[in-house]
Amino acid sequence: MEFYRNLVEEVPVKKSRFSDSQIIAVLKQAEAGTPVPELCREHGISAATFYKWRSKYGGMEASMVSRMKELEEENRRLKKMYAEAQMSTDILKEALGKNVWSAPCLQATSSRVWRVGLPKCIRPTCGALGSWP
Repeated sequence: MEFYRNLVEEVPVKKSRFSDSQIIAVLKQAEAGTPVPELCREHGISAATFYKWRSKYGGMEASMVSRMKELEEENRRLKKMYAEAQMSTDILKEALGKNVWSAPCLQATSSRVWRVGLPKCIRPTCGALGSWP
């Protein structure tokens, strides 16, 4: 369950000092022939940052970069939804595989639900099984 918890939790992303258009402008300057060390000094970035930008954004226009960021955000959201659904499925499979009316099973299931957390979408199902407090 720890695997699912890591996928579901929000991880703060470090905000870049440079906008997409600024990154594209730096890359265009390099394509125009400005030496990389000079560009790095001028913009206050390391050579590693420049080459990372070039590998990620090289050949793109600003509109393409914003579209890529939108797709990355959608992908993150879909991965989170999938992890939540998979966690719900695993908990239900475990609950249905046991005799849910026995006292030890009720205690184990309820303590696990409190420890891991259970999405709201399947709480009524667990209530019908008798395993939700």
